[in-house]
Amino acid sequence: MKLIFLIMSFYALSFTTIQGETYSFEQLRGKKVLIVNTASNCGYTPQFKELEALHRKYAPQLVVLGFPSNDFMGQDPGSNEEIQEFCEINYGVTFQMMEKSFVRGKKKRNQVFQWLTDKSKNGWNSKGPAWNFTKYLIDEQGRLIGHWPSKVKPNDPSIVGLIEK
Repeated sequence: MKLIFLIMSFYALSFTTIQGETYSFEQLRGKKVLIVNTASNCGYTPQFKELEALHRKYAPQLVVLGFPSNDFMGQDPGSNEEIQEFCEINYGVTFQMMEKSFVRGKKKRNQVFQWLTDKSKNGWNSKGPAWNFTKYLIDEQGRLIGHWPSKVKPNDPSIVGLIEK
């Protein structure tokens, strides 16, 4: 008996930016995309600096998308405006941040993280973020090709190697 998976297209997704505008993932075709759930008051928050460095080095072939969330120990309690200001002032973030949302929980998880964590939608991965700064890499064809936990830094060779491939 064969199992057939109908993988949902990454490019069918859209989300609201931290500025309140609709961001269609269709515009990401042909680019690699690094998606990270972020928080402003976490021990991993300094990773914003490395994410920005990746963004500056590899754009426009790589798009970094930050998804702020207050899901883990309330480490991002601020409003969208406060989060955006914090990221810009403290880390010089210029990559696209999305509106604050839920990245875990079956009922509340946003549609992007539903796609990232459901193997029937992305083809293989069912692991959700265990903490802030979990990373997911999408290739130029919209396929999920990597998943890393918080402790793996954005400039880790395992991530950079796939970005440069």
